[in-house]
Amino acid sequence: MPKISAEDKNLTVLNIFTTDAPEKQEGLLGAMREIVDSAAYPGWMSSTVHAGVDKPGTANFIQWRSRADLEDRYNAEEFEHRTLPLFGELTTSIRLLQNEIAYSQATSGDKVEISPARGDYTVITVFGVEEKDQDDLVDALGPSMAFLNDVPGYVSHTVLKGIAARGLEGSFVISYSQWENKEAFDAYQAVEQGDRPAARLEAEKRTGSLLTSVDSNTYQVVHTRAAGE
Repeated sequence: MPKISAEDKNLTVLNIFTTDAPEKQEGLLGAMREIVDSAAYPGWMSSTVHAGVDKPGTANFIQWRSRADLEDRYNAEEFEHRTLPLFGELTTSIRLLQNEIAYSQATSGDKVEISPARGDYTVITVFGVEEKDQDDLVDALGPSMAFLNDVPGYVSHTVLKGIAARGLEGSFVISYSQWENKEAFDAYQAVEQGDRPAARLEAEKRTGSLLTSVDSNTYQVVHTRAAGE
């Protein structure tokens, strides 16, 4: 089971694909499972495939030993001439996002875990930000969100600082959060502004002042595999 921690210094890649139909999402998931199950790339550590819930699409959370290992994968003929063309036929957008784990927090106190067996309702949000404000946004989305530990149904959240990308221009920060179920997340979202704790209001104010764009979707983890399995 892949685990997430800011103490880990490996490269984390989040590949996000959007599509315009549920049947194309199923095609993407099938192709991703095949790739993950046969993965034997030098430096590849794990992949976890997510199926879009609110909007059709997929996300693949991948851990690599280093950027050099990932670039070797990207430069391989099979990736350029088979993998990308296949995904291009099924998607409306492809974003290949390289990140470092900047912050992670879980109600369990342990490392964040991702696995189909857990049944988490996962929310992935990509925030656009000016390069000069990237570190401030990481802080606003990370340590400033400690109040979430008291929210019913909250499980964990991880903040990823973008370091490179294909299919996305400019600097970015990603929030990867886990909830027990959709109802818990919806209840959190529905709290009226006047009823929100001061810490939440302050974090939302800080975050909102730094953003240039926001794109979010919800997911269910459907498949995972780590090197050596």
